[in-house]
Amino acid sequence: MACVLVTGGAGFIGSCFVRRRLAAGRGRVINVDKLTYAGHRESLAEAAEHPEHLFVQADINQRNVIDALLEVHQPEAIVHFAAESHVDRSIDGPEAFIRTNIVGTFALLEAARYWWRRLPAERRGRFRFVQISTDEVYGSLGPTGRFREETPFDPSSPYSASKAAADHLAGAYGRTYGLPVIVTHCSNNYGPCQSPEKLIPLMILNAVEGKPLPIYGDGRQVRDWLYVEDHCEAIEAVLASGRPGETYNIGGDCEKTNLEVVEAVCAAVDRLRPELPHRPCASLIRFVEDRPGHDRRYAIDSSKIRRELGWRPRHGFASGLEATVRWYLEHPQWVEAVARRVERRRCGLGNSVESPVSAAPRG
Repeated sequence: MACVLVTGGAGFIGSCFVRRRLAAGRGRVINVDKLTYAGHRESLAEAAEHPEHLFVQADINQRNVIDALLEVHQPEAIVHFAAESHVDRSIDGPEAFIRTNIVGTFALLEAARYWWRRLPAERRGRFRFVQISTDEVYGSLGPTGRFREETPFDPSSPYSASKAAADHLAGAYGRTYGLPVIVTHCSNNYGPCQSPEKLIPLMILNAVEGKPLPIYGDGRQVRDWLYVEDHCEAIEAVLASGRPGETYNIGGDCEKTNLEVVEAVCAAVDRLRPELPHRPCASLIRFVEDRPGHDRRYAIDSSKIRRELGWRPRHGFASGLEATVRWYLEHPQWVEAVARRVERRRCGLGNSVESPVSAAPRG
């Protein structure tokens, strides 16, 4: 069974990938996470005692740690989730995004390159470096069309600019040094274990607590929504059969306005918690000042990964959202532990030098 080094494996998508890989018996997982506001050991409870899981709390910029892990565990792939990923935080405090997303990716690529080039030829051929990225690098779409792998980058926020830079670095290491790099761009993920600062969990928790549900601008920004389990299945397909040097877009083929998403969350909470005194939850919706540079529409064309690797999402938005709302309602201990580290208040208006701990929604 293959050993995989995962960065950011205590985060939302990374922890889902780790849990799934261990449950499927696909081999050893070396899990490196700095445990910032976005990384939570609670999300790895199922993996905590698994004999094939090794958790290492470290920054990806710590080359000595990464070098030692590569030498000792000899992974066949690096799956790079680790990133600062909150747009609003990047507006108030971009420095952390540059340090982690750009400099950290550079450090990881360098470690991988120096280790990989010393491997025997057969193992070099099997190795993969998977750079997990976002559709936000492409910028904003008009009312029609979808992002394709060939769409030029046009990032709007410090977050998306930092991810675009990291993607360019990863691609350059493939072309210049031959490192077998694959880049993936996903649409908006949702599902269990997502930080309460993100749109869907924020709305679930605020609705349950009777707090206002803030929607930026007119709420008609469009996003393509992807259930996190489907995203992780796509990454497994890329690891198994993806071609080095290629980029794969991963989307749910599910365009919704932010207002539609919040209204769907409200309907699910109303249905699952009929005893709440402030029903209907939609009465809590409040329109607030828009985010600076807020992209109007994202949509992903994922026909390449469907055609070449046979992947397609298995969850529709209705079933995925129902499962997500149920999970948050049924896991108050996780919510309580994580919410203590995340202050759910607005940031991202560009009024401060560094971002406070915040829970303004992505999207």
